Amino acid sequence: MHFQAFPPFPSSAGNVLFFVRHHLYKWKSYIRIDMDGKFVGGQFSPKKLRGGRRCFSRSIGGSAISCSNSMGRDLYVPSNEKITNARLIYAVAPAMGHNQESHPESNFRLPAIVNALEKMELTPKIRGSEIIELHNFKPASVDDIASVHARAYVLGLEKAMDQASQEGIIFIDGSGPTYATSTTFHESLVAAGAGITLVDSVVMSRPGTSVAASKNCLDPPVGFALIRPPGHHAIPKGPMGFCVFGNLAIAAHYAQRVHGLKRVFIIDFDVHHGNGTNDAFYDDPDIFFLSTHQDGSYPGTGKVDEVGHGDGEGTTLNLPLPGGSGDIAMTTVFDEVIVPCAQRFKPDIILVSAGYDGHVLDPLASLQFTTGTYYMLASNIKQLAKDLCGGRCVFFLEGGYNLDSLSYSVADSFCAFLGERSLASEFDNPAILYDEPSTKVKQVIQRVKHIHSL
Repeated sequence: MHFQAFPPFPSSAGNVLFFVRHHLYKWKSYIRIDMDGKFVGGQFSPKKLRGGRRCFSRSIGGSAISCSNSMGRDLYVPSNEKITNARLIYAVAPAMGHNQESHPESNFRLPAIVNALEKMELTPKIRGSEIIELHNFKPASVDDIASVHARAYVLGLEKAMDQASQEGIIFIDGSGPTYATSTTFHESLVAAGAGITLVDSVVMSRPGTSVAASKNCLDPPVGFALIRPPGHHAIPKGPMGFCVFGNLAIAAHYAQRVHGLKRVFIIDFDVHHGNGTNDAFYDDPDIFFLSTHQDGSYPGTGKVDEVGHGDGEGTTLNLPLPGGSGDIAMTTVFDEVIVPCAQRFKPDIILVSAGYDGHVLDPLASLQFTTGTYYMLASNIKQLAKDLCGGRCVFFLEGGYNLDSLSYSVADSFCAFLGERSLASEFDNPAILYDEPSTKVKQVIQRVKHIHSL
């Protein structure tokens, strides 16, 4: 998700990215945060944003939603009846205040997706109880965030909001680059809270209901957290690569702690390596992290020999794909690597870092994924979750910076979750694709299969 240019660019994208590169280091109110979460320079006074997780009570399409106030563990999900009828549950956290002009990770991204969903009639307004959108979900608490990140970093970012209010923008040092505005802290809590709420929803567990009861649903809904800022680069000690908090990693710990879902299988198909998630669980035998990403892209981590450490050795799998890899490569990876890994691991839930920046039209990388590639991934991951863990599966939006390819690919993922035909043929242009590097793809797949005994 980091700004990384691979020529050639369309002229318009190239002009935008040149502007970004030219101005990244000119942003005003440059504030340094070292990797221990301490601020260098300036005085900050804390805001009172750390209280318990706020919540609301309202009805969404006849679906009651409630939760506790403060730090209670009452779950916050639609009624079981509504969930049983739904095939897709999603939440939108657009972080409209978290924005820097001409930055690729801008607040245009979520509105573009929402507009595409409306245009393609993939919303509750048209589909009724088949699709549920959650509203007014509670933000994550600082304790939730601190299950993954150093508390010094979390509280330091909170304190920095006063300075951001005065100056408009701060640039978080050492993060590759990641900016913050006066609303970033709160909006990042909201983003993480959306993921937590969707875990509650797909598990379909309310107080007094066993987790195992969710397996009785014949066609359980998939959850999709349409959120920003993204999360998979944020390391335990701080932000990185446009990412503030590790939304998926926070939800993984929450699923274990609150729902007793011990074994979590994570699939990250963003074009960049999810180094933050990788680091958070590198020695954890109960969380399997599997990342496909473009070889040589930001942040330079995710080599095939990074397989975990200590008790977690073997539960990290990194598969760097050569530039130019596309639909054929990803389909092969899914069949030959992802499926056997998941089958052997026997997860209780599958969480997905869904980055759409591998699309051939995306300006920040050079893979050749198409809208159809993302349809395939969404459809196959849903089926994998249904086969292995009662259908429990939540997607988390990560990268994707061409607004057209991002929005149409997310919409086609929705079609896949609903079991409907792909609309990729209406958007994809096969004429712009070129031959994939099949020999190199085969070599890296074989090496990964050998290392992990697949």
